Amino acid sequence: MEAYLPVLTMLGVAAALVGTLYLVQLGTAVARDATTVPAFRSGLPPREHAVSRFHARWYAVSLLFLAFDVEMLFMYPWAVVVAQVGTPAVVEMFVFLGLLMAGVLYAWREGALRWA
Repeated sequence: MEAYLPVLTMLGVAAALVGTLYLVQLGTAVARDATTVPAFRSGLPPREHAVSRFHARWYAVSLLFLAFDVEMLFMYPWAVVVAQVGTPAVVEMFVFLGLLMAGVLYAWREGALRWA
């Protein structure tokens, strides 16, 4: 049980900090009428409807983001074991990067890299 004492202490400190911050927030919050201030963009008046559609170009941007994000997600564990596995791991990573590059080239072709 003594091995868990630091973990329990840290959980207790975290719970005390969260409780303290919650009490401070309750004491310092400005009361506003919920009917006059919309809960959208920190109380600013909305410029469009909350369920409005996104422009189609953002789908290509999200594809580009996912290509880079997934690449980094798999490269970290690969870098740890590449020395042990050897050449097959390097070949597999180049195949993986080639597939991701196909996604990047598709996004480029669709104009995701043009911001004007």
